[in-house]
Amino acid sequence: MSSPYLPDLAPVADNLFLSSLVALLPLVTVFVTLGVLRWRAHWAGLAALAVSLVVAVAVYGMPAGLAGLSATQGAVFGLFPIMWIVVSAIWFYELTVRSGRFLDLRAVIDRISDDPRIQAILIAFCFGGMLEALAGFGAPLAITGVMLLAVGFSRMRAAVSVLVANTAPVAFGAIATPIITAGALTGIDYEHIGSIVGRQTPFIAVVVPLFLCLLVDGRRGLKQCWPIATVIGVVFAVTQFVAANYISVELTDIISALAGLAVAVVMLRFWRPDGTAEARQRLLTERREEESDGSVEDADAGAGGAADTTARELTSTRTLMALFPYLLVIVVFSVAKLWTPVSDFLGSTDLSFPWPGLDGNVLTAEGDVSTATVYGFPWLSSPGTLLLLTGVIVAAVYRVSPAEAARAYWENLVKMRYSILTVAAVLSLAYVMNQSGQTITVGHWIAGAGAAFAFFAPVLGWLGTAVTGSDTSANALFATLQQTAATQANLDPALMVASNTSGGVVGKLVSPQNLTIVATAVGLAGRESEILRKVMWWSLGMLTAICVINGLQATVLQWMLP
Repeated sequence: MSSPYLPDLAPVADNLFLSSLVALLPLVTVFVTLGVLRWRAHWAGLAALAVSLVVAVAVYGMPAGLAGLSATQGAVFGLFPIMWIVVSAIWFYELTVRSGRFLDLRAVIDRISDDPRIQAILIAFCFGGMLEALAGFGAPLAITGVMLLAVGFSRMRAAVSVLVANTAPVAFGAIATPIITAGALTGIDYEHIGSIVGRQTPFIAVVVPLFLCLLVDGRRGLKQCWPIATVIGVVFAVTQFVAANYISVELTDIISALAGLAVAVVMLRFWRPDGTAEARQRLLTERREEESDGSVEDADAGAGGAADTTARELTSTRTLMALFPYLLVIVVFSVAKLWTPVSDFLGSTDLSFPWPGLDGNVLTAEGDVSTATVYGFPWLSSPGTLLLLTGVIVAAVYRVSPAEAARAYWENLVKMRYSILTVAAVLSLAYVMNQSGQTITVGHWIAGAGAAFAFFAPVLGWLGTAVTGSDTSANALFATLQQTAATQANLDPALMVASNTSGGVVGKLVSPQNLTIVATAVGLAGRESEILRKVMWWSLGMLTAICVINGLQATVLQWMLP
C-alpha cells in the first residue's frame, strides 16, 4: 500500500520564492485568461484547473489519481452547496417576476426613495448586508443584482454595484461563519477574533455607500448624495463595531443592516438629494442602449422591472405582497440560524462522506491526516434548501402553478449551465491547489516577511477568497498559518487571524465564482472578464486600506485592539 501524500512546501530547488511563483501559475492563468485574453469564464476556469493539475503532479509530485480525486471533490462542492444556493436564489426571484409582483416591489422601493443612487445603497449595501448575514455564499449577489435591474439599472452597472457593496458585511456573513471557523481552527476565542474584525471592516463600511454613489452616477452622484451615503455608512460602521464587540458576533450584520435601513428611512423624511430625475433618466437611457446594442444574451431577463411605476397604485395589501418574499426569507433564515432548537435539528441532518480514494491518503504540511478530504452534505440546513422551501411557499401564496414553477426552475438550470460549469471548475482548482500544497506554499512565502508580515497578512485572506469565493474557505486555508507566522514574528496571533478575515472580504469582488454568479443573475453570462476589469481596482484599493489598517494596529495603533 502506498504511503499518504505529504505536500512539499518548496518543491522547486528547495526555494520557497521560486516554488511560490510556480504555485501561483493557476491563479495567473485565471486572471490573464479572464482579464487580458477575455475568455469566457468556463474556459478560463477549465484552463486554470488544467494548469493546477499539471503543477500538482509534475512539480509537487502528487499522484495523478489523488490530484484527479481532489478535483472531483471540489467540483461536487461547487455543485452542492454553492450552485444549489445560487440556482435556488435566482429561481426564487423568477417566481416574483412571473407572478407580476416584482413591479410592485419596485414601486415600494420608489416610495422610500426614487433616487437610483440611494436605491443602490438601500438594496445592494443594506438589504444585501442582511442577506449576507443570513445566507451568504453568493445568494446576496444574485438577489440584489436582479433587484437593481428592477429599478432600472443597466446590467453591467448592477453587477459592479452589488460586487462592491458585498464587501464590509462578508466577514460576519452566514451568522459569522468565517469568524467561527477561524476560532475553531486556531483555538482562539472566536468572539475575540470577531471583536478585532469589528475594529477593521467598519473602516470599509464607512466608504462603501460613497463608492456606490460614484459607481451609479459619477462625481455628480457623490456630490449630490454624500450626506445620506455618509450617514448610512457611519451608522452601519458604528453599529458593526458595537455589535461585534459588545452584543453578538453572530448578529452583527443583521443589526448593522437594520440600523442602516432605519436611519435611511428617517433621514429621507426630512432630506432629499438634488438631481434625482436626471439620474434616473441617465440610467434608463443607459439601460435602453444596453438592451438595444445586442450585447446581452437575454434581453428579456429582468426587463419586467424596468417599466415605469410612477402611476402604479400601491395599497397596503399590494405593498405587503410585494415585500412578502423578502420578509419571509428573513423570517425563515432567522429561525433556521438563530432559534437553537431549529438550528440544532437542521444541523443534526447534515451528512458527511470520506471522499473515496482520497480520504486518509493526503496529509497536511505538518504531516497530519487532512480533514479536508471529508465532504459535507448539508442537504437540509443549506441556504439553498431553505431558499427552495421559501420559494415553494411564495409560489403558493402568489398562485404560481406547480407546473409553471417547475418550468421556471428547469429554464434557469439550462440558462445557467455554463455558470455551473465555471463554478465547478473553479472549486476543483481550489481543491487541487489546497490539497497538493500550492496554496500553503504561497502562504508560507508571504508569512516570511517577518515583522512586516503585519502589513501583508490580509493579502492571504484576499488570495484565499479570490481562489475559493468564500471568506470561510479562506480562513480554513490560512487561519492556522496566520497564527503560526504571527507567533514567529512576535505579533498578536488574534490580530493576524482577524486580518485574514478582513482581507478576505475584498477578495470576493475578483473571485471567478462570484463573478459568474452575478453575471448569470443579471444576464451577462460570458462577460465575466469585463466585470473583472471594472472591479479589480476597487478590490486592490480596499485591500491596500485593510493592509495599512492591520499594519498600524500591529504597531503604533495597538490601543485600538481589545
